[in-house]
Amino acid sequence: MPALPLAVSTSLLPPLHLQNPLHFRPDLISLCGAVRFFNNMGHADMMSDFLRQCGGVAVIDGGFATELERHGADLNDPLWSAKCLLTSPDLIRRVHLDYLEAGADIILTASYQATIQGFKNQGYSVEQGENMLRKSVELAREARDIYYTRCQEAPIKDSTGDKILKQHQILVAASVGSYGAHLADGSEYSGDYGDAMNLEFLKDFHRKRVKVLADAGPDLIAFETVPNRLEAQVDSDAFAMLLEEENINIPAWLSFNSKDGINVVSGDSITECVAAAESSNKVVAVGINCTPPRFIRDLVLSIKKVTSKPILIYPNSGESYDADIKQWVQHTGVSDKDFASYVNKWCEAGASLVGGCCRTTPHTIRSIYGTLSCKSADPSLVFEAPRLQPSEG
Repeated sequence: MPALPLAVSTSLLPPLHLQNPLHFRPDLISLCGAVRFFNNMGHADMMSDFLRQCGGVAVIDGGFATELERHGADLNDPLWSAKCLLTSPDLIRRVHLDYLEAGADIILTASYQATIQGFKNQGYSVEQGENMLRKSVELAREARDIYYTRCQEAPIKDSTGDKILKQHQILVAASVGSYGAHLADGSEYSGDYGDAMNLEFLKDFHRKRVKVLADAGPDLIAFETVPNRLEAQVDSDAFAMLLEEENINIPAWLSFNSKDGINVVSGDSITECVAAAESSNKVVAVGINCTPPRFIRDLVLSIKKVTSKPILIYPNSGESYDADIKQWVQHTGVSDKDFASYVNKWCEAGASLVGGCCRTTPHTIRSIYGTLSCKSADPSLVFEAPRLQPSEG
């Protein structure tokens, strides 16, 4: 792959919550020859409009650590993929761009396992940890800027060669892994935090990290792989309460993981976990990630019974993970072709944001993009990719 061009200035595109929703700039949007404004749209309306712009279903990117390792990164470290924020930022940018050119509408930052506490445990200062969190958002936004430039320079059509170049907005989601992800002991796959765990501890753990990520300018916050109801209760939620207490006016999504297709991994009811998010107007989508594809359809049907919010799903490849040796068991998952064969069924069941998690690749995302029958854009919307100017100097 050729070297990436120098990053253009991300300051030209304020984050969604500081500008018109979806980064739509009035000078770049036309609707039947008239200017359309989105200033008065709420978070829910913003997401609905974005999904309509994507043709009804938005494509989320795929496994990040999988791609970093494929390119030679050694992630055998408590920081996991966040290690590359320190050692290989160019590689992170490259992987983001690979997913965009494979058809992703939403890219997630390399911050899933990036926590201030985690960096501190590895000998870094609080300031250095916060800088790495900001860096994760900056790298995603830089990749998006590069992608916009390529879209701008390409002929006006959906794709060129093997690259999918879109003429609509791309969102950056700041990834926030659960407390169990920070522990790096697999507890995000069990939900077992011990009997002494409480909401105040979880809020304190996540507080600064979420604030730093939000201030870095993502379009939304993605709370991922939430393994239990404790971390998801909106009435006294470690996540939703933080958004309120810190006055973070950015939409968020919550995604849970399941190992039986009925409950989240802790054994808590998936419907109870999802229902807990229903009352929060800052949570704009709920769903499932890092769960085998065979369980997704039934989970979507269960979730649909208790929420009016868009449902997102980004399963893993279906491979088994050996927690003892911390490796995926080869040849236990599904192929990209088989993965993509599920997509229309998931959408028919009610999913409206679809992507991949662990062990999925840009090839998987390209298969998803190609499979979706509703990817044609809303003909009433005409959007040009933002015309970026090179940064000074």
